[in-house]
Amino acid sequence: MITTYIGVGTNVERKKHVEAAIHELSLLGEDLKLSTIYECPSVGFDSAAFYNLVVEMKTSLPLIDLSQSLRKIELNWGRCEFAAKFQDRTLDLDIILFGNEVSESDPQLPRSDIFKYPFVIQPLYELCPDLIIPSDGRAVRQVWCQYSDLDSLTSIKPWFELK
Repeated sequence: MITTYIGVGTNVERKKHVEAAIHELSLLGEDLKLSTIYECPSVGFDSAAFYNLVVEMKTSLPLIDLSQSLRKIELNWGRCEFAAKFQDRTLDLDIILFGNEVSESDPQLPRSDIFKYPFVIQPLYELCPDLIIPSDGRAVRQVWCQYSDLDSLTSIKPWFELK
């Protein structure tokens, strides 16, 4: 079993799609742990705020199978197949870390969003502050300490329980 971290984002029917993502991920792995759900403004375009979180889970799926499964889930829940980078999302599922895997190709691992966006590093910090980021050599905590715009995130009280 590999420990992986999946970023979840949605700004369309947010509660419905967060719940859908967690249910779908529970079918692909086990021992799910959820970060806080954060509301944050859309980045790169003007639209409704997003709900973002990170899910830690263990999976027996190989990386390529997990990546394909996540894409299928996104499409099944209404994501446009040829969606542009900066547009509304029913469901966005990104592999942030997959064990100690390092990859420059699709999916890129570790995902560079770790170093760019507070809605990735804050939830990751909650789940695994001492984890060393493969190929970077720093702990998640060290990257988190360098962020100055974490106040752009608003924590959302959970409305469901992880089963």
